[in-house]
This record gives sequence, C-alpha cells and structure tokens, in this order.
Amino acid sequence: MATIRKSEFQGEVVWLGKVPDAGGIAADAQDGLDLTFDGLEGERHAGTLRPSCVRVTALYPKGTKIRNVRQLSILSIEELSAIAAAMGMERLDPAYLGASMVVKGIPDFTHIPPSSRLQFPSGLTLTVDMENQPCVLPGREVERDHAGFGAKFKTAAEGRRGVTAWVEHPGPVAMGDSVSLFVPVQRAWTGEMAAAAE
Repeated sequence: MATIRKSEFQGEVVWLGKVPDAGGIAADAQDGLDLTFDGLEGERHAGTLRPSCVRVTALYPKGTKIRNVRQLSILSIEELSAIAAAMGMERLDPAYLGASMVVKGIPDFTHIPPSSRLQFPSGLTLTVDMENQPCVLPGREVERDHAGFGAKFKTAAEGRRGVTAWVEHPGPVAMGDSVSLFVPVQRAWTGEMAAAAE
C-alpha cells in the first residue's frame, strides 16, 4: 500500500532564486535551477550536512553537524501577496526572503504536511521538511529598500512563510514548470494513544 498519494492540487513555478554563498539572505532571480542531492551548488544553503541552529536547540548544541533538510525555501505567490497586504505594500519581492522557489495554485501552502513531496516534469522531487517560521532577516532586506516596512515583516509572515525542503531526487526545474503535490497517507497526530484494533 502506498504511503504517499498524489493530491488533486497542481501548481506552477512562478519564481526561482539563488542565495549567494556569502553575504545576506537576499536571493538573485534565476530562469532555472539544476538541483543535486546537495541542493543548489554554490548556494548558501547547499550541502548534505549543516551546522545546527537555534531552530533545533532543544535537540543539539548550536553548531552540531546534522542532516541538511533546509536546502530550499519554497513559498506561494498567494501567501506572498497576503504578507505584502498585511505590511501595507503593493508587492513583496521574494528575493528579500531568500526564496529558492515560488509556486502558485496550491492553497494553504505553508501548512502542507511535513514529508509531502513536490514533483516536477523532469522527475525532480523535493521533500518538505516543515513550515518555515518567520525571522527578522527578511525584514532587514525589505527595510534597505523600503524604509519603515521591514519591522512589519515577521508578524505579517506568521503562518505564511512557506516551507523548507530538501532534494529527494535531483533534476532541473524552470520557470513555468508544473508542480504536483503528493501528501503522506496518515491521520493528523493527536498526542493520544490510538485505540487497539479489535
């Protein structure tokens, strides 16, 4: 029995970016990306391993070498528009957020289940790690070009920041490519012991 099923949702890639290996988090727009098991070569978040950060301090001391499941930052254009509106901006450039990819057409994108897969025509398949929590760094990038708006980012992006993901199967992706959403077959976790089967 399959534990991952294809959902009815199919989206489209509307923006691609690459964060340089040095400097801030701002991304440079790209027409296409060629992703390997390490992510995007020469990109700030590339690599099979990474040093642990504040997101996992409950598990490890900061700087501990761990598996890199944050190779990519993926957002939806619909949620970006909602963030911009909440900030009082007409448009929010995904480059400010260090985005690797922006898709359209998949509702409530930030809350797709962990372990969902995003698959592209080339066979490239990305595994979703989890919701990407907002931080102050994109706000600093916004503030540089739009004084007075940067401080609004973190609150406006709550529940809309997209997801982080890693490459399960490598391949290229280009602007305009379709993307299919596959989701795990399981009930939502309740924290309660399941009743024994009779």
